[in-house]
This record gives sequence, structure tokens and C-alpha cells, in this order.
Amino acid sequence: MIRMENVHKAFDDNRVLRGMNLEIPKGTSMVVIGGSGTGKSVALKCILGLITPDSGKIHVDGQDAAQGDRDAFLARFGMLFQGGALFDSLPVWQNVAFRLLRGSLKRPVEEAREIAIEKLRRVGLRENVADRFPAELSGGMQKRVGLARAIAAEPEIIFFDEPTTGLDPIMSGVINDLIREIVTEMGATAMTITHDMSSVRAIADNVAMLHDGVIQWTGPVSEMDASGDPYLEQFIHGRAEGPIEAVR
Repeated sequence: MIRMENVHKAFDDNRVLRGMNLEIPKGTSMVVIGGSGTGKSVALKCILGLITPDSGKIHVDGQDAAQGDRDAFLARFGMLFQGGALFDSLPVWQNVAFRLLRGSLKRPVEEAREIAIEKLRRVGLRENVADRFPAELSGGMQKRVGLARAIAAEPEIIFFDEPTTGLDPIMSGVINDLIREIVTEMGATAMTITHDMSSVRAIADNVAMLHDGVIQWTGPVSEMDASGDPYLEQFIHGRAEGPIEAVR
């Protein structure tokens, strides 16, 4: 579903992606891991076209991501943002139905609200949450609202940007389980970027280790612990010593 071929991206003298190659088969869940500042978010933004690569190719479902109808391209994606990114001035149901109230996916208001409430129920929130504002919700509830918004338009591809950041271990587990269930139910292709190893083990079919602008290792999550790759082993075990230099 997604293929990155020798993708490079630099910001002035900072070479972030240095020939990134990645394939995500249709209907699978890929988790990209790596330390802060290794280019995970840049890779995601390149796929979406929010950042233009300096060189290389990105294909989505066999089509060049840089070509064609931009609105139709973006309509295929759902996104759970790291910080929730909810609109403070809108009630929860309008946050969830945001894409359904405007643009090419526009639905009648009543229908959009019904869909929003259905998706809120799917992530474990009651209907009475729909008319609240984000500031009235806990961090875990806000994350669930963000997840409901990500799936509201039934996307083919869903991106999860650090889905458990700022959550306690129990709520992180709840969110991980919800993501796995929903992606499986929808048959969607998923790409998650995280450094939370509990998320990796709960969400992933396949794992890719991004370091120094390239994929150092990729393979099934079941083979991760026995990979023999020094970069991956240092990262998943949180060791200070190894080929990855800690910034001091």
C-alpha cells in the first residue's frame, strides 16, 4: 500500500532522511521505531505530502503520491495526532465529525453527528460526551476522541503519531488494544511511529527501525527480539551502550 524508495530530506545542513526505503503491505500494521529526532515524523509527513522530499519516490497503492487529485489522495487517510490536536472551541462530536462537515466528504449535519456518536461508542465513550468540550475531558478521553476522529471517515490508511504519549500505563494499554482492534476490523493499512515498546508489541505486524536517516532493520514483530541487529537490540532494551550514541 505504501512504498518509499530512496527518500532523502534535509533541512539546511541537517540531513534527516538519507535514503529511506520502506514497504507497508496492504492491510498490515507497520510500526516505525527510533529515537527522538531520527526522522520518523518527517517520513510520515513526506508520505502525506506535507513535506516535499528532496529526492526519491513515494507510492501509495501503486500511484505516485506527488501526482493526482490532492483532495482525493488525502481522503484515503486518517490520522491520530501525538497531542490529540482537538479543536478547543468545538464540542467533541464536531471534532470527531470534522471532515464529515466540510469538503469532499461533507454529510448532512444530522448524519455527521450520528456517525460521530457511533465512533465515540466504538472507542468506549458514551453519547453524553458528544456535547462536551475537549477541556472537560481527561487525557485518555481526549486520545479516544482523537482516535474516533481518525476513523470517522472510514479511511483506508491510518497514521498514529506517538499514540500513547502522556498516558499512564493502563490507559496506554487500553489505547493500544483499541488501535489493534479497530485496524483489524476495518482492514486498514496502519503506520505508527513511536518509541513506546509496549505499543510496538501490541500494535505491530511488522517493525522498522529508523536510525541516522535509513531503515536499519525491518521484519515481523515476532522476529524483533532475535534480530541480532545491534541498533535494534540497543533500542528495545534501552541500553546506554551500543552503536546509537546518546545525546549528552
